Amino acid sequence: MHNKSKQSSTAARSLIALAIASAFPLHAAMAQEATAATEKAQPGQLETVIVTAQRRSENIKDVPMAITTLKGEKLDVLTSGGQDIRFLSGRSPSLTIESDYGRSFPRFYIRGQGNTDFDLNASQPVGLVVDDIVQESPMLKGFPVFDVDQVEVLRGPQGTLFGRNSPAGVIKFDSAKPVIGKTEGYATLGFGNESAVNAEGAVNLPISDTMAARISVQSQNRDDRVHNPRPNAKTKDFEGYGDHAARLQLLVKPTRDFSALFNVHARDMKGSATLFRANIMKKGTNDLVDGFDYDTYETDGGNEQTLKTKGASMRLRWDMEGITLHSITGYETADFFSRGDVDGGFGAVYAPPMGPNYPGQPAYIPFTVETADVLPEHKQFTQEFRVESNNKGPLQWIGGLFYFSEDIQIDSIEFATLAPGNPQGPNFATQTQDTKSWAAFGSLNYTVSDKLKLRGGLRYTSDKKDFSAKRVEATTSGPFLINNSSNNVSWDLSGTYALTPNTNLFGRIATGYRAPSMVGRLIFLSSVPSFADAEKALSYEAGIKQDLFNNRARLSASVFQYRVKDKQLTATSGTINLNQLINADKATGQGVELDFQANLSESLRMTLGGSYNDTEIKDASLYVQTCGNQPNTNNLNGCTPTGVPGPFAYTQRLNGNPLPRAPKWQGNVTLRYSTPIGNGELYAYTDWAYRSTYNMFLYEAKEYKAKSLVEGGLRVGYKWDNYEVAAFARNITDKLQTVGAIDFNNLTGMVNEPRTLGVQMKASF
Repeated sequence: MHNKSKQSSTAARSLIALAIASAFPLHAAMAQEATAATEKAQPGQLETVIVTAQRRSENIKDVPMAITTLKGEKLDVLTSGGQDIRFLSGRSPSLTIESDYGRSFPRFYIRGQGNTDFDLNASQPVGLVVDDIVQESPMLKGFPVFDVDQVEVLRGPQGTLFGRNSPAGVIKFDSAKPVIGKTEGYATLGFGNESAVNAEGAVNLPISDTMAARISVQSQNRDDRVHNPRPNAKTKDFEGYGDHAARLQLLVKPTRDFSALFNVHARDMKGSATLFRANIMKKGTNDLVDGFDYDTYETDGGNEQTLKTKGASMRLRWDMEGITLHSITGYETADFFSRGDVDGGFGAVYAPPMGPNYPGQPAYIPFTVETADVLPEHKQFTQEFRVESNNKGPLQWIGGLFYFSEDIQIDSIEFATLAPGNPQGPNFATQTQDTKSWAAFGSLNYTVSDKLKLRGGLRYTSDKKDFSAKRVEATTSGPFLINNSSNNVSWDLSGTYALTPNTNLFGRIATGYRAPSMVGRLIFLSSVPSFADAEKALSYEAGIKQDLFNNRARLSASVFQYRVKDKQLTATSGTINLNQLINADKATGQGVELDFQANLSESLRMTLGGSYNDTEIKDASLYVQTCGNQPNTNNLNGCTPTGVPGPFAYTQRLNGNPLPRAPKWQGNVTLRYSTPIGNGELYAYTDWAYRSTYNMFLYEAKEYKAKSLVEGGLRVGYKWDNYEVAAFARNITDKLQTVGAIDFNNLTGMVNEPRTLGVQMKASF
């Protein structure tokens, strides 16, 4: 009776503290689920989660910000079918990931903030850091997830320790590192429908008493599953891929005080670009058109995509009396080519027949658009020097310098769709950009008492970009030059208060900065590049982190509110395949995030998460063109705007609209049941993610309002000794619907992935 009373009292305190945090006028964040830990837990208890969100190893409960971690079995389950990095979408509160390019160029959104821009020079407000190296280019951000120790999702501005282009948050990947004196590894082989074959493995090799290496590889392969019935089509089959990646790490630790970790990695991917499907949205609704067939794609254009990336890093560490020194050097390159039929169909009004047609909805394609985006040259170099205290006193500190350099060239080329063989046309556009940035940063942690800990940080950033764009036809337009320099001071203040030994309350105020952006995807000789000023974010958070029921359950919750000045947005032109950068006076967001995980019994575990995000664009004078296919098609097959009309025909005011691709509601749940059988364990693991509707573009229209979506997975397996066999299904309901669109042509949409089925085997040693 005493234990039950104590547990009831703890639960009551938890609910009271949560109510206080939710009502607090500052605004917060929460720390999610995790199966990460370095400390052993007692039977039935959750393991302690250790994170490096503040550039130190800390218990997640003591870090005053909203953090989600994923690792281990959960990552294995979510990637069972060969999924790319988009599998993380919805698996953390307030996190969405999507792409207009397929397995490359993922676009990340946290708390509604992201960037819908499809230009290869697009910046994002969500930072991605892999093994302590920032991945700035969109082409670097989709590196396959394999042999990863832990994924951390840091919500809210991270401008102090992670710098520029992280006002919404940071996603941080840490690979499994070499271990000296231990031979270990694993190998996984999976087979699925559409002749999918996925293999992954890693081996840790001790070389000497002071050296060890770890080799990790992954290969994901699938046959084409969509067919083009058009005669003499440039590309007949689509959506197959071969995606291969490898990582080699070498750890050298000649003394107790010094270590060096070298990392070389590469990716080679070849497959299909996203299929833009013309005329698949039922006019006046957000339903798929009657007669839609996922397995068929009627197009007269070509489709192919290749991506090669290579990189290396060197992380040096010196442990001295009172301080630790770090030097982190990184180098990344990318080579990318993506070609697709952007009009999504065949023919045109001036080149009949055109299609595809559907019952009651004939196609109308005003012009053909078949293009390719090419990244023939990309180089990124980063260098960080960081020093931190390592004493046991009440004051802890971090200070450092950071340097970033990037050189890119982007070519946009066109193809003559109606000519035999779809040859490349003579017209093209080129962008080049040289970026230099440096920063100085520092952070202080002070333990006021056993209950109260305070933190503060400051960062100065200087950015310089030299940009050039030109259009080449019979004559040349440009080059148009944009040379921009900017600087910013970011800061944060936060604190943790131990309400009880098991309950921490936290509050945080933080700022973030996104450097000025420019794009020059010039479509005509009359086109000019577009430029957006720097955006600056201010965020308030407050929350609770609590261990429950003798560490058998964990609760995290938060409330937050933010304001972004000069919010960078991307407007499509409405009538041509072009993006334009604009600044809104302000964008705001507020919401709640919740995570709970528990060992319900020896056999049953669960996690539960959710978020509410209310975002709004605030600019009374801002408007964009809507539904480009309205004027293009004389209102035939045009979309149906629902927002406030703008000052000119086919325009809409943005004031009061939510941010694009920002669902208000998200939720996720997992359940794992296991039972001993023979010498092993039989288990079943199911996971589900939900998101509500969102606007695909800045403006609102019936067709471009994505439906709410529920997707689930199931994995059933048997583990014994060092072996495992399992069967799995992803998107088990096989629900298909539009998740994105091209708005300048013919109700053209993109759909989500269909159901994936397969089996998998794993051996560890």
